[in-house]
Amino acid sequence: MAHKREIQIGGKTLSLETGALAKQAHGAVVVRYGDTVVIATACYKEGAVMGDFMPLTVDYKEYTYAGGRIPGGFFKREGRPTEKEILTSRLIDRPLRPSFQEGYRNETQIIALVLSADGENDPDILAINGASAALIVSEIPFLNAIGAVRVGYIDGQIVINPTNSQRDCGTWGRQPDRAQDLARAGGRTRPRRRQA
Repeated sequence: MAHKREIQIGGKTLSLETGALAKQAHGAVVVRYGDTVVIATACYKEGAVMGDFMPLTVDYKEYTYAGGRIPGGFFKREGRPTEKEILTSRLIDRPLRPSFQEGYRNETQIIALVLSADGENDPDILAINGASAALIVSEIPFLNAIGAVRVGYIDGQIVINPTNSQRDCGTWGRQPDRAQDLARAGGRTRPRRRQA
């Protein structure tokens, strides 16, 4: 049985749907924002792993067909994960890992796959939200749902989930303490205001 929830975020509808696709996964959610669609699945293996490590694997994939391009010529297949895919996988992993129940040591795999990309709405934020929702609808002991938005500072206004064209002409509103935080979050600083 399919369940669908919609919410308005940044002037557009964010839709979360479960129960229609990937029925063999323990949890699966299709996330839509504009014409960008991401499916996130969560699966686990019975039996705890020895040691003090939680074996969580997160894979984020942006295949070229999602943007309407089919690879041809010398490179006919998808290659290794791009830097953006690796960093997005980490952005999904880092906030999810502390929300698992204390002592949970089962092998867990989260896969976020971009089904459609409209070129304006970045799918990485949808993947973070979809991964959290997939864990919530599964029987995996995941305690706290997380949510993610991208915040932009454009023409003196704070914009939630700015489009790619808006991000190209805007700046970010947060002043990071370290350049490392900026690189990890993928933002740009805005110039400091002069004190009068």
